[in-house]
Amino acid sequence: MITVFGSINLDLVVPVPRLPKAGETVSGPDHKMFPGGKGSNQAYAACLAGGNVRMVGAVGDDAFADLALENLTTAGVDTSGVRRLRGTTGLAFIGVDASGENQIIAANGANALVDVAWLDGFLEAGVWLVAQGEVPLEHVAQAFPVARERGAKVLWNPAPVPDQRYASLIHDVDVLIVNEGEAAHLANALNLPKDPEAFLAALSHPDRLHVVTLGGQGVIARQGQQVYRLPAPKTGVVDTTGAGDAFCGSMAAALADGADTGRSLARAVAAGSLACRAVGAQSSAPRKTEIIELAESIYPDLQVGRC
Repeated sequence: MITVFGSINLDLVVPVPRLPKAGETVSGPDHKMFPGGKGSNQAYAACLAGGNVRMVGAVGDDAFADLALENLTTAGVDTSGVRRLRGTTGLAFIGVDASGENQIIAANGANALVDVAWLDGFLEAGVWLVAQGEVPLEHVAQAFPVARERGAKVLWNPAPVPDQRYASLIHDVDVLIVNEGEAAHLANALNLPKDPEAFLAALSHPDRLHVVTLGGQGVIARQGQQVYRLPAPKTGVVDTTGAGDAFCGSMAAALADGADTGRSLARAVAAGSLACRAVGAQSSAPRKTEIIELAESIYPDLQVGRC
């Protein structure tokens, strides 16, 4: 079982020829609306990747709430932990350029009111708690020891990257997933090496997995003395918005499924690559069968389909 404690948004996506500079307006031909938010994206991705998932978070009482939850309910994610609060649903305004790179401005809305107390009844032995950085970090910080006390494991994707007050939380999780920029920011906050490999070595712990995603170059990860380097497949890139969330969701699903570290990473890299095929973080999320098919073709020695 996977419990995702995180944000729920509606994404407004505008394709543009290039991303704007400060003070500049760039026009696009149209816009599309998609369910989003890192918490929701990862819950949806984990569900499509084969996970048994429940979502804990909040939406508002506005017209966007049902749209934001639509994919989760359709996919079969348990949304009994989602509260409807007075006020607005979280919104994200996303510009996507011709190369698939994006620029995001988020309005937190109901996400700013998410409370650790809502996790009561959703954490127990065998559960993976998955969290990000788009709900109040004081409540994320409180959730980790609660999870450990109840026998659950913690996967944290600290994005957006936290300030120095919460950077040390990376020492309190079973699985840490960051990209290169986030790793560098955390390294600076904690006086650790900024080089990804050296950063991972400094965090080395026999019972914890630390992962740095490298975009089109794949991933580097470390668990104790074991270092993993997995290249990414060469796939066409339309929109990178949901790649990181697909990676995290697939990773959680694989770990909850009992896959070992190497196979879990292979599935996650494949999922992140497949998620770049279409516009929108959730509309591009791949299913378990295609994740395993691609992962097996890239990493035949890992026998990715086996747990």
